[in-house]
Amino acid sequence: MADGLIVASGRSHRHVGAMADHLLRTLKEQGYGKARVEGMPHCDWVLIDTGDVVIHLFRPEVRTFYNIEKIWSVDSAHRGQPA
Repeated sequence: MADGLIVASGRSHRHVGAMADHLLRTLKEQGYGKARVEGMPHCDWVLIDTGDVVIHLFRPEVRTFYNIEKIWSVDSAHRGQPA
């Protein structure tokens, strides 16, 4: 999987795209230039996979719709129960 997961929101398609561009430029400058990117053409949900860290950038409506935080949440009521 990954050592870290970052989930963030931008205000619009343009904002999400600008955030992704900035992150990719910074990652390249820091020596992490082989990051894989998905979703740049539409910028609703951009995923940047550096190998160690996976970054999800969403427009607010898309983040709410997919609610990926729920996948990674720890619900103590369901711990130890078989799936």
